[in-house]
Amino acid sequence: MTFRASVLTLYPEMFPGPLGHALAGRALANGLWGLEAVQIRDHALDRHRSVDDTPAGGGPGMVMRADVLARAIDAVSPADDPRPRLLMTPRGRPLTQARVRELAAGPGAVILCGRFEGVDERIVAARGLEEVCVGDVVLSGGEAAALLLLDACVRLIPGVMGKAESGTDESFSHGLLEYPQFTRPQLFEGEGIPEVLTSGDHARIARWRQAEAEAVTRARRPDLLSPARDGSKTERE
Repeated sequence: MTFRASVLTLYPEMFPGPLGHALAGRALANGLWGLEAVQIRDHALDRHRSVDDTPAGGGPGMVMRADVLARAIDAVSPADDPRPRLLMTPRGRPLTQARVRELAAGPGAVILCGRFEGVDERIVAARGLEEVCVGDVVLSGGEAAALLLLDACVRLIPGVMGKAESGTDESFSHGLLEYPQFTRPQLFEGEGIPEVLTSGDHARIARWRQAEAEAVTRARRPDLLSPARDGSKTERE
């Protein structure tokens, strides 16, 4: 089963973009995953290829029309399509590595990229869209968010990365941020590599990496820590 992504957008020329390079690009060329970028305007209902209209109730900006979006979604994702339908929006649930792993293990995704003030709310329920947010920021459109989501998914597809374990021993994989990494030269501007990493004692290295991962997570993302793992909470109690 090949991971296949269909991206509905007003700017199909933005794809594959960065996904056409490096690991994702090689995997795309080798058929490990597939990508189609669909122009939403091709499914407009008038000769002007209109996709939006003024907000009901007044207000600034424009809203993408539900009828046009429904035609675009139905054209690429018939009723028997097993792929989840995603809407990239700051209103969505935060994207997590766990959700990325689920998507990467599946048949792909249909991704709707919003623009303007967003999409008519009725299309979300009518086509079963899963609203996804990639961060607490507002972008010009969903395209950059879709590229981020796809990059996160594609790298986990079997055969994309040289070593499968590269996708398991990293930030968020075990509820922690990744431990610090080092490589040559041995000495850089007076700073050396931690001695433990050159000791050859693999058990000691594993303990050091675990402790460092917990420390950096506690300092930068304490929300990721469970009370049992957060030693600082235990000390305060």
